[in-house]
Amino acid sequence: MELSELRQDINEIDNELMILLAKRRRISHLVAEAKIQQNKPVRDIKREEQMLVELINGGKSLGLDGYYVKQVFQTVIEDSVLHQQALLQKHSNAASSHLPINRVAYLGSQGSYSDLATQKYFSRHPSELKQLGCTSFNEIIDTVEQGKADHGILPIENTSSGSINEVYDLLQHTNLSIVGELTHPVNHCMVSAVDTKPEKIKKLFAHPQVYAQCSNYLNQFHDVEIEYCEASSAAFEQVKNDTSGELAALGSGEGARLYGLQIIAEALANQKENYSRFIVLAPKEVSVSTQIPAKTTWIMSTEQKPGALVDALLVLKEHKVNMCKLESRPITGNPWEEMFYVDVHANLQDKNLANAIRDLRALTPYLKLLGCYPSEDVQAAQVTID
Repeated sequence: MELSELRQDINEIDNELMILLAKRRRISHLVAEAKIQQNKPVRDIKREEQMLVELINGGKSLGLDGYYVKQVFQTVIEDSVLHQQALLQKHSNAASSHLPINRVAYLGSQGSYSDLATQKYFSRHPSELKQLGCTSFNEIIDTVEQGKADHGILPIENTSSGSINEVYDLLQHTNLSIVGELTHPVNHCMVSAVDTKPEKIKKLFAHPQVYAQCSNYLNQFHDVEIEYCEASSAAFEQVKNDTSGELAALGSGEGARLYGLQIIAEALANQKENYSRFIVLAPKEVSVSTQIPAKTTWIMSTEQKPGALVDALLVLKEHKVNMCKLESRPITGNPWEEMFYVDVHANLQDKNLANAIRDLRALTPYLKLLGCYPSEDVQAAQVTID
């Protein structure tokens, strides 16, 4: 057969796969509706494990590698879980979940990491999406507080560069609530307008966080001028008309392609698996279905005495509440005093967490709930491949 004929066969098979994936997602939505009626949890780990084992064994009989089958269907399962969670959330917040337009404030413009995260998160929340690009984290919060946007999306931490302190500091002073989260894989690339080599670059444009996450790779470029931008999309704008091959930007390959840029180096992050976590803010808190894995976040201060923080954390242990994040930040105007940010894997409707919050309020001088929201950290079902 001619190569063109073989490619046509692959295209036809890919189209058939797309039709089947769409059919599977529609059935997954029906499953979510049944779970709502029967008040069942969104996840059934034992069923997922059993299904993966059967798929892997079936794939082997067809000559498919077990790891390949596992990877493909774990992605399919994650998509199903997140869409079912979104449907259950819509049911739990029926009065406020029928916005004809979702106005979302985010950092940068088309092609920024925040733009890509916004599209990914709101693809599971059907309504027209209107994105409002902002030049700073503070502007995002102001846009939502002033009623110009329904939601704001902010990066809060990265597996390579750690916490984004500016965002944590802003959360101290806003009345907005965290209503969602998203963990987005990040593949940092060096891009330029023309085909060139990294060693020819004389000036590099990047967001400070992106630069920090690629510091190990960039340390080899001693004579390159660095110019920081408010977002990766702004970095792309700076280089898109260059013809010298001496200007480059850091950002995602997906975003770079929107600007017609070429990737000259990729996978540049200090950590091989690089992820950014985003939070979604809104003027009003949401109710999280008990059928969905949830997180709750608050900030608190402790008394200035030895063991005060330990005493507070022991409250969580006493009530069997699993803490997944603890971050400290200075309290503005109070030198040497700290505000602590706490994330826990628990729903505010859980009795254990409610009792823990009650005891913490009695123990600490200040405690402010920032939100209870669905957890999108979908842990893959674990199966052994022989």
